[in-house]
Amino acid sequence: MMQYGTPGSGDSRAAAMKGFFMQKNSEPVLVSACLLGLRCRYDGVPKTDERVCALAKSCVLIPVCPEQLGGLPTPRPASERSGDRVLTKDGTTVTDAFCRGAEETLLLARMLGCKTAILKANSPSCGCGTVYDGTFSGRLVPGDGVTAELLKKNGISVYTEETVPDQFV
Repeated sequence: MMQYGTPGSGDSRAAAMKGFFMQKNSEPVLVSACLLGLRCRYDGVPKTDERVCALAKSCVLIPVCPEQLGGLPTPRPASERSGDRVLTKDGTTVTDAFCRGAEETLLLARMLGCKTAILKANSPSCGCGTVYDGTFSGRLVPGDGVTAELLKKNGISVYTEETVPDQFV
């Protein structure tokens, strides 16, 4: 059985992957997979953003879905962030899965040398600047999703499809 090392411990796979992705002469950029047309959102509907997809011409895009990386299925009940917790509409706590997904996303960012992420606006995982308030009323409040918050705390610049900086377009 093959043994895998952890990033930062001399894992040659991580170095090889990073070298492959760097062929475009740019740093790889984490992107919410739903923005690239993958059916990973809670309702299984992609949120393809053509402007974000067009970035593939000049940037290496690394699709991620923190909720799936945290072990949640697609489709799954809608979730919203309420303080430090993430809850589904029926009150089920899914905070642990969201935190696991955030950690896995950070691990990928570190392995591949990503210093920037473009994530889905308002999401309980990916929202940056605003998220839904946890009442399932459609009301937005200031704050970040679990993954966006963790990436920012670790020095990764986070944008949404609504705030992609001009340097990328």
